[in-house]
Amino acid sequence: METKRLVFIAVGGQGNLLASRLLGEAALSMNIPTVVSEIHGMAQRGGIVESAVLMGDVTSPIVSGAEADVLIGFEPLETLRALGKCNGDTVVITNTHPLPPFTVAIGQGAYPSPEKSLELIGAKVGKLISFDGNAIAEEVGNPLSLNMVMLGALIGSGTIPVGAEEMKKVIAISTKKAFLESNLKAFDMGMAKAN
Repeated sequence: METKRLVFIAVGGQGNLLASRLLGEAALSMNIPTVVSEIHGMAQRGGIVESAVLMGDVTSPIVSGAEADVLIGFEPLETLRALGKCNGDTVVITNTHPLPPFTVAIGQGAYPSPEKSLELIGAKVGKLISFDGNAIAEEVGNPLSLNMVMLGALIGSGTIPVGAEEMKKVIAISTKKAFLESNLKAFDMGMAKAN
């Protein structure tokens, strides 16, 4: 199969590690050779968390500069900061809801408008899919389901060989039962945003 390199980028606590693990499990359930890697950074302090899912015949668990086929960003500024992983053919799926770092709150930094970030991202990549994923998570009654929204958008984009049914099976067996209904609803609404 064609190799696919995906990068998930988020701020600590947004759930991208769970999303990448679930995607890896779904791909493996379909007998797709898959490698998942994580870089935690300063997650406990609201810092960046990066994970990668590589599908196909790969020899390294790392996605180098300009190698990402898909970048899934859970926060617009972090998506912009990860733009070096992208190239002119990369598909970027990003949440537009800002989560400014604490340095902005204490007046030691500036946060660009999400619109400016999207403009810069869109100018460099092949396709940009953007929406307020936090609003969708709130709408389904589970503010912690942003990761399911972003997974849904990824599957809905059609950029990888993992389908909705395979992904939903893994979500059903690998997430807490109390959140299953809202997770699946968030996933479906994310899928709809990518179409």
